[in-house]
Amino acid sequence: MLFEELSLSKSIQKAVFEEGYLNPTPIQEQSIPIVLSGRDLIGCAQTGTGKTAAFAIPIIHQLHRIVGSSKKAKQIRALVVTPTRELAVQIGQSFETYAKYTNLTQLTIFGGVSQNPQVDTLKNGIDILIATPGRLLDLHKQGFIDLDHLHTLVLDEADQMLDMGFVNDVKKIVKLTPKNRQTLFFSATMPIAIRELAEMFLTDPETVTVSPVSSTAENVEQRVYFVEKGEKRNLLYHLIKNENLTDVLVFSRTKHGADNVVKALRKNNIPAEAIHGDKSQNARQRVLDAFKNKEIGVLVATDIAARGIDIDQLPVVINFDLPNIPETYVHRIGRTGRAGNGGIAISFCSKDEHTYWKEIQKLIKVDVKTVNDHSFHWHSGSPESAPASQQKNSNRSGGAHKSRKSATSKQNKKRWY
Repeated sequence: MLFEELSLSKSIQKAVFEEGYLNPTPIQEQSIPIVLSGRDLIGCAQTGTGKTAAFAIPIIHQLHRIVGSSKKAKQIRALVVTPTRELAVQIGQSFETYAKYTNLTQLTIFGGVSQNPQVDTLKNGIDILIATPGRLLDLHKQGFIDLDHLHTLVLDEADQMLDMGFVNDVKKIVKLTPKNRQTLFFSATMPIAIRELAEMFLTDPETVTVSPVSSTAENVEQRVYFVEKGEKRNLLYHLIKNENLTDVLVFSRTKHGADNVVKALRKNNIPAEAIHGDKSQNARQRVLDAFKNKEIGVLVATDIAARGIDIDQLPVVINFDLPNIPETYVHRIGRTGRAGNGGIAISFCSKDEHTYWKEIQKLIKVDVKTVNDHSFHWHSGSPESAPASQQKNSNRSGGAHKSRKSATSKQNKKRWY
């Protein structure tokens, strides 16, 4: 299918064509007709599938038809609620791009900055508002936001809003909107709590689910280290120092784990920061800016917080903790090796994560290089407990590997953290 087959206005088609879009992605191809029909929609899709365009393009089309070249005072007719400042900014940029040949106006608001410029723009009138929950409710309470004329409400990254504790704020926001609105609900995952939330807000919705990607970029060098759980921080330090790694994005499964990794790195004079749901939006942005400006060399993130990270030419991704969802691995390492650039994706696998690693291998169908030349291997166990690839590579290196491991082990008796 081509974009021109979606019956979009010529103004939008021109903007889309200039961005180099010819064929809609699966989430766009399925969602755009539903949104144009006025139906409520539940979209389950990961970041990187073209989700923002799937709702932004049809919303712009609808509002362009409603508003046209009207000289009347502008009113908020579309509202996009998203959990973080970073995501709000990205969505706002997308709306600006797709609507550049229309007379629609949009504003992105978030906390952590002065509200005065945002209030000034609101007073002049806008058609589309992109907002984080806290700032939206704050400005509404002050009387600067009127949602009585709202046509479409988008709740984006719903699972992340749930994780960050925004559920009550979202419920308050929904109550401020007209009952006859169109509601679009997007989430990367659909656990029971998210489905229950969708049932509260949507009326007879259509559901679109896009299968997660399963392939990894060919120009990404993938490695796996089978490591004792308690030695992961030692191995991380060893790699960063010995391979002179910089601009490293490290994935941790938990917020607490991310903070612990950062503390350990800092103790050894490696500039590092964590980014996760417990950090304020302003704090996350400061950390992200510092990483982009190379003021810190290592950024440790949880999967949910990483959704708002948009960094080009990221050279190294390290899975400090393996994800329990195989598709998440693909999205994690997809942050390196972009735009034809090479990249390195390193994974640490402890014994209790071996099942996760086997599921990842089933999905990606790639022979990932097992690295044995390190001193932090799993302790000896039954043959069944060690991965076949590890056994195979270990046998190749024979006694030379054993003596090398023994020598280096003595040097590493003192933990670095």
